[in-house]
Amino acid sequence: MFKTIFSITSKLRILPINRHFTTTITIRMSKETISYTNAKLGSLPTKAATIPDNILDAFSLKGKVASVTGSSGGIGWAVAEGYAQAGADVAIWYNSHPADDKAEYLTKTYGVKSKAYKCNVTDFQDVEKVVKQIELDFGTIDIFVANAGVAWTEGPEIDVKGVDKWNKVVDVDLNSVYYCAHVVGPIFRKKGKGSFIFTASMSASIVNVPQLQAAYNAAKAGVKHLSKSLSVEWAPFARVNSVSPGYIATHLSEFADPDVKSKWLQLTPLGREAKPRELVGAYLYLASDAASYTTGADLAVDGGYTVV
Repeated sequence: MFKTIFSITSKLRILPINRHFTTTITIRMSKETISYTNAKLGSLPTKAATIPDNILDAFSLKGKVASVTGSSGGIGWAVAEGYAQAGADVAIWYNSHPADDKAEYLTKTYGVKSKAYKCNVTDFQDVEKVVKQIELDFGTIDIFVANAGVAWTEGPEIDVKGVDKWNKVVDVDLNSVYYCAHVVGPIFRKKGKGSFIFTASMSASIVNVPQLQAAYNAAKAGVKHLSKSLSVEWAPFARVNSVSPGYIATHLSEFADPDVKSKWLQLTPLGREAKPRELVGAYLYLASDAASYTTGADLAVDGGYTVV
């Protein structure tokens, strides 16, 4: 898209007899390139990010504030600790499992500021209240990981009575992450920068077997596309990406019996579940300046499951 700019200058000349004047008008035409995807980016090209000469320095999170939902255990805790190791101050979110001891551990072990916040992420007003408190306590938020989630353990959808089980999964896995984005987005816009990371799932791209989990798959597909959509909307001021884990050895997979897990391993090229810490590198990359040109991406960390 091009916008034409007219520049007009005038010069006044007074004649000695009739005092008529002439005006000389100069028209200069130039072309300014404006984004088709988001006009709020302004004139293109945009300014490139400044990256440290040493690439390892680009992965540092020193001086940044990270907030991670669902971080009292599992993937969320591994990410929270990884961010603290990289130098970030960390706000931990929990609901049913208090995490004040984990915040204290991060502070004592890594010398960063950390605090735990109780929040029901399916309650928009509660999310809004906690985010505002974190901003007040830490001064800002630079990195936000929307990670809270629950599994579907009810089997075939058609055999489940009513919609309560469906609503629970969709509320936690999809609606809650939107609530977080809706509240955090204005903070990033005010700052002019930020990194928002969704925890999606390989289930956003495939249909899991042998267990049947339509609600979970649908919710995570929504998360993945919400991430891509916001990456365009927020391009003038923030980066938005998602991570899609495969089978990870956390409490979310405890519902599966040994026969089911055996089939999981048969379908996974690397032949095993991952440890939560094996995902931290993906989250660190997306949070850091090393990912300054990465937005709208979905990083699959699934042992190769989605390629076969």
